[in-house]
Amino acid sequence: MRRLWPLTVRGTGALILAVGCFVTANEFGIAELVYFGILLVAVIVAAVASLYLSRRSDVVTRSLMPDVAAVGRESMVRVTVGVRTALPTPPGVWHDTLPKGLRGTAEGVFPALGSGLRRAERVVQLGYTVTGVRRGVHAIGPLAVRSTDPFGLARRQTLFGERTSVTVAPALVDLPALTDFAGETGGTLHTTTNQLGQGADNLVARPYSPGDSMRRIHWRATAHRDELMVRQEEQESTPEASVVLDRGVLRWSTEAMHEPGADPGFEAAVSACVSAVARLVHDGYAVEVLDSDGTVLAERIDGGDMAAVEALLTHFATLAARRDDSLARLTRLFTGVMTGPVIVIVGRFDASDAAAIAPVVHHSTLPMLFAVSPVGDALDRAADHGWRVGIIDPDGDLAQAWGNAVARGVSHVVA
Repeated sequence: MRRLWPLTVRGTGALILAVGCFVTANEFGIAELVYFGILLVAVIVAAVASLYLSRRSDVVTRSLMPDVAAVGRESMVRVTVGVRTALPTPPGVWHDTLPKGLRGTAEGVFPALGSGLRRAERVVQLGYTVTGVRRGVHAIGPLAVRSTDPFGLARRQTLFGERTSVTVAPALVDLPALTDFAGETGGTLHTTTNQLGQGADNLVARPYSPGDSMRRIHWRATAHRDELMVRQEEQESTPEASVVLDRGVLRWSTEAMHEPGADPGFEAAVSACVSAVARLVHDGYAVEVLDSDGTVLAERIDGGDMAAVEALLTHFATLAARRDDSLARLTRLFTGVMTGPVIVIVGRFDASDAAAIAPVVHHSTLPMLFAVSPVGDALDRAADHGWRVGIIDPDGDLAQAWGNAVARGVSHVVA
């Protein structure tokens, strides 16, 4: 806040002393005290003038490294202050205002500057480290610089109103790889093995066409079909996976609809969602991210495209819950489809939900279900239907819960 009273404790004491000198001189007729009081007032006025009469123009810009902050991750903030002043300015103390989504110590010493009448604008570089604590888009600023005169009698606080918007993405957790389970889930390890020809036949037979080389005749298929068949290489498709985040507000608190970061359970679910996507993409899966009602939350991300994962993190910085509850309709999204891993992330989850989404298991090579607030034995029932289940605890270890779920366990890990 901008202080209205321009004097420090020392300056206020000097002013009180000057007034006391005038009063005493008037009561007791001591002329010397009048001169002393005038001297004190003159020094105080000079101190205030040295701070408030200097004309200065300041421009503040900020940059973040990396460009997007994340919950639990440190980022470096660089502050550039361009200063042009007619009179020399004393040193001071600066403080940058941090929003509730960031935590750090944003203060330090602001250097003294000489006269800039004959010089170009001077640039002052400041810096500090922040840690993301709440998902969303937040504004850093304003920057405050507090200066005092050389005698410590007067003070001035200057606010530079420029604010800088900072995006805080959800926390990204490094989850155990699925490559150890690739033979079951259809992951990249299985694909690579097939491409190397180690125990897999990537050749299919088709009817002979005029012009086909006789060296490509598939004699076994010819005998079986009773017509001439030739070998044709079958191109393997990229393994696919789906991550479903149920945003129905009935499964979360109402705060999850209005402000990112307000509901710890929803924040843990969003973090689990982006972490699962990052793991699958890193393992080579082409991943689609959906809501339980079929809404596409992110365009298909090709295997290995980690730049698209970073874009997903930025996009999910403002993701919120929605009004409708449509988990029971999840089965429709996979009707007639056979895909790789299907990761479903929900909030409140009960026995009726377990029965409603049971058919999805038959359309996935690795069905995984994570709930923040399971009710009763709902997860046990889901496991009986074939889901690999886990509990997401906002204060727990998501990586361990993920690993245990992949290994067909029911995990509930508290930090």
